[in-house]
Amino acid sequence: MKLRWSPIPILLYPFLLQITLSTAFSPTPMKCTDTTRLCTSFLAFKPEPNETLSVIQSMFDVLPEDVTVEGGDGRGYVFVKKNCSCAKGIKSYLTNTTFTVKSADGYVYDMVMEAYGGLTFLRNTTRRARYGAVVSLRLMCGCSSGLWNYLMSYVMRDGDSIESLASRFGVSMDSIEKVNGISDPDNVTVGALYYIPLNSVPGEPYPMETISPAPVPSPSNASVSAIGSHVLDIEKPVVFTYEDIFSSTDGFSDSRLLGHGRYGSVYYGLLREQEVAIKRMTATKTKEFLSEIKVLCKVHHSNLVELIGYAASDEELFLIYEYAQKGSLKSHLHDPQNKGHTSLSWIMRVQIALDAARALEYIHEHTKSHYVHRDIKTSNILLDGSFRAKISDFGLAKIFGKTSDGEATVTKVVGTYGYLAPEYLSDGRATAKSDIYAFGVVLFELISGKEAVIRTEGTATKNSERRSLVSIMQTALRTSPDSVSMSNLKDYIDPNMMDLYPHDCLFKVAMIAKQCVDDDPILRPDMKGVVISLSQILLTSVEWEATLAGNSQVFSGLVQGR
Repeated sequence: MKLRWSPIPILLYPFLLQITLSTAFSPTPMKCTDTTRLCTSFLAFKPEPNETLSVIQSMFDVLPEDVTVEGGDGRGYVFVKKNCSCAKGIKSYLTNTTFTVKSADGYVYDMVMEAYGGLTFLRNTTRRARYGAVVSLRLMCGCSSGLWNYLMSYVMRDGDSIESLASRFGVSMDSIEKVNGISDPDNVTVGALYYIPLNSVPGEPYPMETISPAPVPSPSNASVSAIGSHVLDIEKPVVFTYEDIFSSTDGFSDSRLLGHGRYGSVYYGLLREQEVAIKRMTATKTKEFLSEIKVLCKVHHSNLVELIGYAASDEELFLIYEYAQKGSLKSHLHDPQNKGHTSLSWIMRVQIALDAARALEYIHEHTKSHYVHRDIKTSNILLDGSFRAKISDFGLAKIFGKTSDGEATVTKVVGTYGYLAPEYLSDGRATAKSDIYAFGVVLFELISGKEAVIRTEGTATKNSERRSLVSIMQTALRTSPDSVSMSNLKDYIDPNMMDLYPHDCLFKVAMIAKQCVDDDPILRPDMKGVVISLSQILLTSVEWEATLAGNSQVFSGLVQGR
């Protein structure tokens, strides 16, 4: 067999990818014709020793259960499951992700190509890297013609051959040759991308780390026994003492107060050299306290705020979360200057929307027990130091499941006025679709910069009127049929963006919001579809920003990120 390095493609289909970083060769992904096609694909990735499951999740924008590992042979590969679709513009199979720049020394193109080991479809640019920025990019994937269940993208390494790949993945050499249009199996190129046909999910579940919880404090330090420790035997959070909490907040100093939530006050703390947010609640709020613990011990996602631990005294309960340095989305959207913030750019807004959508998709569809949040709003969407969004406050979350009438219902109406779906207000029916309605309101807030409920003042205070943002934006959209003729909608676009946004992308987001707040819950999209649409809008928006060629005050070519 002749393995050789080559600067040019030797196959007609799917073409080859050179991983020599300095080359100007631009790979061509697998072609497609059906732009409505969506399939499940896999990408074979060999992580560096320091790239943990959480790092891989972040690189590929996937959930823990989407990552499997190759077992037993010491190769160290992981297999990443991704939705693959036919990109309309170039009629090729691609999947979207984001990459966080870890160094300011070098070029974005080189860093991305090296990080993903040849899986990336990225135009060669001379853009300098900026530490902490996030690049929106595409990965090459493939959809099977029907003979196999899946295709897996695999970059040929030194020592690989068609024969060894066939043996390794339990497929025939003929099938690999057929998928890739290979006429001579002995003449393949190291660094080239090939597609491996599969009939089953590759690999084994990723081994999850287990962390032993701290010992439960004695009742003198925390009255945990009154709560019932059996309900915490899920994935136990760390238990802290009241003294830990008191000292970390400087005795609950007013200078450490971050704000007031529905069930208590939130303080900034420095706990065991880690920045945290501590929710302080009275012992009468045991139900909400346990609800948050039970949910957040079971669900883990980069776009959900992470529960670190808890504490209790005879009179108070405390929940300890990771700290979101930039505060709530609400504080950045509504009168940001008065709150000491600069305005969010268009791309930051789309990224935040996508992050929140991914979190909702996760709790609605991918957890073992499916949850409805019941209080989605901009004050419960927190931003980390890089303006990436995390949904918080699961005190009202409920498990839902399928029944003969659809999804399980609840009877008590809770939540926040302005975000409540019509069917939920009328009969207390909280489902995933009611979360989606609230998410649509958030999208309207991102576009308009206005609050979910707008007060219009009359000649006297008693004449003030409250209107929902949904009704206002729906009226504007009725007279704005497309992105070209949206003069009425422009009156409701956040002036803080200073008209620096792609009009077609903003209109698409507005239409997603309009679908999410449809009066008929059946006509609302599910979060999986919303995530796919927002991913495409983000990619288009980044490409739009790049066309500004550095002349705009918002130009970066990159999205601020983790």
